[in-house]
Amino acid sequence: MRQAAIVSPLRTPVGTFGGSLRTLTADQLAAHAIREVLARTGLDGSAIDEVICAQSYSSSEAPCMGRYAALEAGLPIEVPGYTLDRRCGSGLQAVIDAAMQVQTGVADVVLVVGVESMSNIEYYCNDMRWGSRSGSVQFHDRLQRGRERSQPQERFGVISGMPETAENLAREYGITRAESDAFAARSHQRAAAAWEAGRFADEVAPIDVPQKRGAPVRFERDEGIRAETTPQTLAALKSVIAGGTVTAGNASQQNDAAAACLVVAESRLAELNLKPMARFAGWAAAGCHPASMGIGPVPAVAKLVRRTGVTLEQMDLVELNEAFAAQALAVLKGWGWADLERLNVNGSGISLGHPIGATGVRMLATLLHELRRRNGRWGLETMCIGGGQGLAALFERI
Repeated sequence: MRQAAIVSPLRTPVGTFGGSLRTLTADQLAAHAIREVLARTGLDGSAIDEVICAQSYSSSEAPCMGRYAALEAGLPIEVPGYTLDRRCGSGLQAVIDAAMQVQTGVADVVLVVGVESMSNIEYYCNDMRWGSRSGSVQFHDRLQRGRERSQPQERFGVISGMPETAENLAREYGITRAESDAFAARSHQRAAAAWEAGRFADEVAPIDVPQKRGAPVRFERDEGIRAETTPQTLAALKSVIAGGTVTAGNASQQNDAAAACLVVAESRLAELNLKPMARFAGWAAAGCHPASMGIGPVPAVAKLVRRTGVTLEQMDLVELNEAFAAQALAVLKGWGWADLERLNVNGSGISLGHPIGATGVRMLATLLHELRRRNGRWGLETMCIGGGQGLAALFERI
């Protein structure tokens, strides 16, 4: 089986919900990330065999984002594209799909892009197609509805949303509010320190945002990081569920961003003048109960370790998406591993944000650039997934 290499992982800065990137649609963000990958690598678009896009909140304004964004970015019309959705794991799954295409010889060069414009997720109505006989019609917030409907209610009952799943884990694993707030504060402090030290410079591709008047404004830096955050300031916030541990301050954000990379057959790297950062070394997915979806990385990583033989102790860096601080802490207890010097060293979902479809590729960019700085070998990326899944992948620095 052929080896699949990761080339030029990058991302836009992450915008807050309704923030600096609100006026840019998902297709515009994705097209920008695609163009940046081509500009940085010098690769001709005609060399791309496939475009795979991760997006969890797709829209008919730009259907099949993989194809739509590829065309918008100026790729040749002969280059095909498709879109996938594994919720929070979508971006990583797109990388995995690309790697499997390369490993099996179906493709030599695959461009992966992950995108979400959560600020532009629409409201929708199920009552209008055939008309409403009388009375009012109801509009749903697609963003919130997707969290409430993550499981068949007939089988699992009603789950109010993702905070409920985190509270379930907090009770099961004995995670306190104080522990959650300390974890969240650490995430913000690490992300702020990474920006100040210039550690995101190589992975971030700034983007120009058009204005109603005047010249476009260049958006260059993640805007959800709160460097001043401390456990004490977080302790003053009200919990989402009365008496619970989850607050707006120790949960992941809603965000806008795009991220992209190339996945290339190692045998073609020299010919295409491409410099790899890592080799795709394995992956695993696992299911868990939807009401405790946050524990998904525990069975997923256990399966990955069995497949690859590489253990958590061998990892130089671990990227665990921070859906909620309580959820991340429960995963660490489930692993029986909590080396914070190797975990999310530059922050994660609580501080950098969680633009669902883009997160997996964003995490990969952060992981591989930091792995290179540290001259490490093994990097693990893993996340929980709404609906009750976990996803994990192993990368070896080249």
